[in-house]
Amino acid sequence: MAAPVHLRADRLRQRVARHWPPRSICLIKPSALGDVVQTLPVVESLARHFPTAQITWVIREELADLVRGHAAVTEVLTMPRRPAPSAWWSLLRTLRSRRFDWCLDLQGLFRSAAMTMATGAPVKIGYETSREGSHLAVHGLVPRTDRPTPPAVRNRHLLEWLGLPGTLQSSGVALSSADHEFAMVNLANLPRPLFAIQCGAQWETKRWPVEKFARLAVRALETWGGGIVLLGSPGERPLVAELERSLEEATPGGSLMNLAGRTTLKQLAAVLEHCDFVISNDSGPLHLADAHGVPSLGLFTCTDSIRSGPASPVHELVSTSVACAASYRKKCPHSGDGHLACLSELDVARAWSGLERLVNRHGVSPAANGRLRSRRRSA
Repeated sequence: MAAPVHLRADRLRQRVARHWPPRSICLIKPSALGDVVQTLPVVESLARHFPTAQITWVIREELADLVRGHAAVTEVLTMPRRPAPSAWWSLLRTLRSRRFDWCLDLQGLFRSAAMTMATGAPVKIGYETSREGSHLAVHGLVPRTDRPTPPAVRNRHLLEWLGLPGTLQSSGVALSSADHEFAMVNLANLPRPLFAIQCGAQWETKRWPVEKFARLAVRALETWGGGIVLLGSPGERPLVAELERSLEEATPGGSLMNLAGRTTLKQLAAVLEHCDFVISNDSGPLHLADAHGVPSLGLFTCTDSIRSGPASPVHELVSTSVACAASYRKKCPHSGDGHLACLSELDVARAWSGLERLVNRHGVSPAANGRLRSRRRSA
């Protein structure tokens, strides 16, 4: 299949106009958790402006729950992390058979480019963040969507370029009554305010030390009372268990619930929604909390809080100030005293100041077993 020819901006707009309104749209955004959550406003905007269009989302199997059942998504096509050749070719054939009018490659990698090409859509659009030659699979790249541009801003520029004005908002992940019941049952015996803590992250350079999370949590309990919910993926259970032990030693008999590795993605979203505050590294759950309107303290070390953090002003984002901050290195390149200096430089005092601002802004009285003066949503 021949690669599409890149078109000048005016020619690309003409091509879009010839296929307006689209009857079917393919949105390719397979991963990761935070990126998928931040893409939900895009699909919701597309559904609002094209209510009769069929919208298909291509996503990795382990993340598909995030978009299944969403009112804006007509079809979910999944791909394994490491697909067998037969599964891969089956997916490409399925994409070809759908005869999409538009294909939006918001991933911009080799595999997403192959899927984009397979659609045969007469309109194929990507972002300037495209890598691994994926720009060759689209007719054009949306301006002002390069890598330093935050995802929320890239998404807004895409919709503006398509002529779809409006506020970029998300209703979050579609949750069932069973998801909410899971959250309520597991959190029922914990006092308010309820702090959810996500201490894990895929990159070692994003993982603020467990002992610092413990000190921050203990101080929060001493100041406002309340309870702690520990969250994490199955692979993060050992790390979360270490935090649990530290908290149990520091606050024996304290109100604590460890849900690491015990939730589906939708149950995780429901738990976050039923909490009052979230304390998290730069990770997917931080963006999931943002999508569900939960005020959060975000801790940023190797990533940039402006570029990678949630855009909503309801949060507090605290960053390290070392020279190599926001380097986006998965492994620390330094040795000796400089090794993971971003994690040691971001101290508990600075994180506490951020948490204090967050909690005071949203109305918790400083007292043992403090209560929220007003809830943002019904539980």
